[in-house]
Amino acid sequence: MSQTAPYVLVLYYSNYGTTKTLAYAIAQGIEEAGMTVRIRTVPTVAPETTASKPAIPDDGDLYCTMEDLKNCSGLALGSPTHFGNMAAPMKYFWDNTVTIWLAGNLQNKPASVFTATGSMHGGQETTLLTMMLPLLHHGMMIVGVPYAEPALNRTTRGGSPYGASHVSGASHDQPVSADERELGIAQGRRLAITASALAQANWSC
Repeated sequence: MSQTAPYVLVLYYSNYGTTKTLAYAIAQGIEEAGMTVRIRTVPTVAPETTASKPAIPDDGDLYCTMEDLKNCSGLALGSPTHFGNMAAPMKYFWDNTVTIWLAGNLQNKPASVFTATGSMHGGQETTLLTMMLPLLHHGMMIVGVPYAEPALNRTTRGGSPYGASHVSGASHDQPVSADERELGIAQGRRLAITASALAQANWSC
């Protein structure tokens, strides 16, 4: 059993920085709900499979370890959309979580997903839905964004009940809008509250 203080893990991959911006909005919501947040990313996948990345990046957020994932109380998972699915580096990370799956380390913990695309119809919802699949296999409980959030009804860019999202534009130069940011914060807050409640549940009944 981990001796670290309970935390929600925000795990993301970002090509142009827009998914990262959304990750930090979600982290803000987690902290506003009174929980500790741990922000991590994953390395890019090298074209040559024999190549390897350094264990610690030169700058930016630390790479996620299996210990980071195993010991979290909840998870927010984010990736840009690549042809309607999560990016290869994030998929590669999850393909290597079999040990955690076998041990059931993530069972009964809440998770949420978020993404960013260059266009309005670039596959946001398919990416959000397919990112849920490995989480469900791990026994996690999916937390979305309810329509009780006003920004979900008024957004003209990103945002869906499946998870927070952002439309970055064809050149990936559009900033996260106020509504997109508000939905990210709301998602983080809801995830943290859920993680805190589930941590008190008796699963042996």
